[in-house]
Amino acid sequence: MEHFTFAVPCLFGLEGLVGDELRRMKLDNVRVEDRRAFFTGGFDAMAKANLRLRMGERVMILLGRFPAKTFEELYQGVKALPLEDVIPKEGQFPVKGYSLDSQLHSVPDCQSIVKKAAVDRLGAKYGLSWLPETGHIYQIRFSLMKDICEVFLDTSGLSLHKRGYRAVGNDAPLHETMAAAMVNLSRYRGREFFWDPFCGSGTICIEAALAAINRAPGLGRGFGAERWEVVPKEVWTQAREEAKDLEYRGEYRILGTDIDPESLEIAKSNAQKAGVAKYIEFRQGDATKLPLPCDQGLIVSNPPYGERMLEQRSAQRLYQQLGRHLKFADGWKKYIISSEPEFEHYFGKQATKKRKLYNGRLQCNVYMYY
Repeated sequence: MEHFTFAVPCLFGLEGLVGDELRRMKLDNVRVEDRRAFFTGGFDAMAKANLRLRMGERVMILLGRFPAKTFEELYQGVKALPLEDVIPKEGQFPVKGYSLDSQLHSVPDCQSIVKKAAVDRLGAKYGLSWLPETGHIYQIRFSLMKDICEVFLDTSGLSLHKRGYRAVGNDAPLHETMAAAMVNLSRYRGREFFWDPFCGSGTICIEAALAAINRAPGLGRGFGAERWEVVPKEVWTQAREEAKDLEYRGEYRILGTDIDPESLEIAKSNAQKAGVAKYIEFRQGDATKLPLPCDQGLIVSNPPYGERMLEQRSAQRLYQQLGRHLKFADGWKKYIISSEPEFEHYFGKQATKKRKLYNGRLQCNVYMYY
């Protein structure tokens, strides 16, 4: 098996952006569905996607798709898959999955059946009655949706939002993939002044810097498939070299401010780990009182949500104060994410455009003013 169909799950609302990312990488047969995108290719395409994707959550090989209304159908469907083409006889193959709107609704039972089918398939192919599972991990993932089962092999290991630079965060960290999406929606290309007035642990500023220099976000971490016997080591070496060759050099104006000094220390540490500290200035200050750093630029921010950090009324008062402070900041384009359904009312201005996204399971909108 040298040519695969790959699935890239993502946060709800980011599907189109992930599809655009894959097309910019010139990957083949890109298509988009709810909460995921697909492409085809070999191990070189797999490595490229893992290293460069900013908004996808992981890269998985689609091993098969079949109806499964009964445990017998599930067992036979998995047993028919050519698992031995990827998983060696010593490989560990744990099973994870979920079931939605399906007759087979017990996830633990489904996990057991998928595991048994995989054991029986691999045992028969390798002539073993017992599989040692002492080697590297080949994570099997399944999804049951409306009685259709899809089986995947996860090539990423840790989710792709875990870039490796954020060991710690403050009370309300934004997923790196969501921060990257906000930077993407703002169309930031490194030319404008970029400001996050509620920078917290620095994620939005760091993702902006990574985008500005076109650094692959996965360069600082490893991936599950790097340890797979079937994937040549030179695939990863070449993919990393190609990613580094695409980086830009330049001067960028990125500012992160926050009222909390402890968050700023975390942000500085994270930026250092990400290798972009020299591109970002972090400064303490109250976003509702700070003078604008210049006449025009981009504000991209994730103010505290009432559901998580402040009582809702406190958050609403914060939005009011921010709106009054930025009322005449006409030279600034603003991209603000919030779960507050009446954000525009409290901010004091209707957005030019808004886009519904999910920060984890929390429904939000990105309010765009330009």
